[in-house]
Amino acid sequence: MKELGSNTAIMDEVKRPGKKMLFFSADWCPDCRFIKPAMPEIEKDFSDYEFIGVDRDKNLEVAQDMGVFGIPSFIAFKDGKEIGRFVNKDRKTKQQVEDFINGLH
Repeated sequence: MKELGSNTAIMDEVKRPGKKMLFFSADWCPDCRFIKPAMPEIEKDFSDYEFIGVDRDKNLEVAQDMGVFGIPSFIAFKDGKEIGRFVNKDRKTKQQVEDFINGLH
């Protein structure tokens, strides 16, 4: 998973061509720690997406601009346009994340 250090770098990356998946999380978040072990397999299964880790605390501006107030959360982009979001404060299972990605067009 790619980690980008600045708000500007994250916003520039999602505008580029291709499929991007932002994964918002934070070190202190127990529900984020719950899904993190499954992320390498999810990334492998959905290799057509570039996964970008966004530390919500270090990139609060991006989270606020995108309306992400609960974590862990996922926002999908294709060629710079948002195509879907799985944004709430609930714990997410590997199956729920896969179902979300499979439902994207």
